[in-house]
Amino acid sequence: MSTAFDHPEYNYKVVRQFAIMTVVWGIVGMAVGVLIAAQLAWPALNFDTPWLSFGRLRPLHTNAVIFAFGGSALFATSYYIVQRTCRTRLFSDTLASFTFWGWQLVIVLAAITLPLGMTSAKEYAELEWPIDILVAVVWVAYLVNFLGTIAIRKESHIYVANWFFAAMIIMIAILYVVNNAAMPVTFTKSYSAYAGTVDAMIQWWWGHNAVGFFLTAGFLGIMYYFVPKQAGRPVYSYRLSIVHFWALISIYVWAGGHHLHYSALPDWAQTAGMVMSLILLAPSWGGMINGMMTLSGAWHKLRNDPILRFLVVSLSFYGMSTFEGPMMSIKTVNALSHNTDWTIGHVHSGALGWVAMVSIGALYHLIPIMFGRKAGDMYSISLINVHFWLSTIGTVLYIAALWVNGIMQGLMWRAVNDDGTLTYSFVESVEASHGGYVVRTIGGLLFLIGMFIMAYNVYMTVKAANKEAGAAAPAQA
Repeated sequence: MSTAFDHPEYNYKVVRQFAIMTVVWGIVGMAVGVLIAAQLAWPALNFDTPWLSFGRLRPLHTNAVIFAFGGSALFATSYYIVQRTCRTRLFSDTLASFTFWGWQLVIVLAAITLPLGMTSAKEYAELEWPIDILVAVVWVAYLVNFLGTIAIRKESHIYVANWFFAAMIIMIAILYVVNNAAMPVTFTKSYSAYAGTVDAMIQWWWGHNAVGFFLTAGFLGIMYYFVPKQAGRPVYSYRLSIVHFWALISIYVWAGGHHLHYSALPDWAQTAGMVMSLILLAPSWGGMINGMMTLSGAWHKLRNDPILRFLVVSLSFYGMSTFEGPMMSIKTVNALSHNTDWTIGHVHSGALGWVAMVSIGALYHLIPIMFGRKAGDMYSISLINVHFWLSTIGTVLYIAALWVNGIMQGLMWRAVNDDGTLTYSFVESVEASHGGYVVRTIGGLLFLIGMFIMAYNVYMTVKAANKEAGAAAPAQA
């Protein structure tokens, strides 16, 4: 069924669907995150209920924010960008619709099974084997549709954002299928096809590259389109963007071993992961600098454009987290940081500061276009500004609290008395972390409030667009 907002040349329907669901799943995933953050400060919030316990809600939170919120943002923006830059409609409207409904089904099944304790217990790959198969089928449909659109393009050049999206889609398909290979025992239970150290190595080959390709390459595709668009400037260096692309995808796949320092993984593999992680600093910062320098001659726009602020501050967090990650991969630093809240702080400087904020900025640019308005023409620019400050302050509070907690925990765990006994018990380190957990919860709550403000702004924008379309229809008739 066609609507007043259908584009004569492009498929905007699927972009609209994924864009709206990005906001919805963002609220759901972050609300669960705030709850489990609060549970660490006030354990009674588990309510002595198994399916509300931290251990079950934590994988629900990570899956919801990564695959529901982040995944929907990637689908929405990639489907939009590939059509606009290739000047052609999506390869298949049927496949586009299948990817939307199939992805929503995956998310709903995850929301049901994970709190019930149905899990493979593999980080970022907790879903059981029937859902894994559905994920793979939907993802291959996405791959066919995206590459098919590039194949039928009317623009001879393939814009760099599409290179990043294509690499993300191809690599995630390979990584996900290999890591999730399993031997089913029942319909709801399976065991990994790998054992011991091999299982750990393949898991973190997937786990770190879920960060490297899903949460980095894909969102760099968003950055390379929406930063120039919102700034009204060309990419600072197109040559640098190509170097950035090839360097990033060539090196990232080697870095997963740094998650397994001081483990049974062979020492050479740990060292290789560390060295490749350090080398990654160069292409990561190359991309960050390229995005920042795109604002040359347009820095004054930051005064009045909160959408551009979201995009630029996200680049700052990208630069910070891609500096911090390589530093934490160094074995001597990792000896202090491993298994502490510092790691959680690092993850969220990337997840909230980079992934969420670049997605939010892109959506604020994109959603008005999907409903027949000008780019960035949201219901309230003032509310976008409020959202920006809530997100920024919330992220800073969150990561600063966990940096302090993490370094304190690492030092307390390493402290020994003259006779070689531990100075502090583990429980004492937990007690000392309480203040940081409270501040972290406040930071997450501020970010969540910002998402509710965004949802209201989007609702009012769509409502106004519908009213305008309804008023225009009789005139055209």
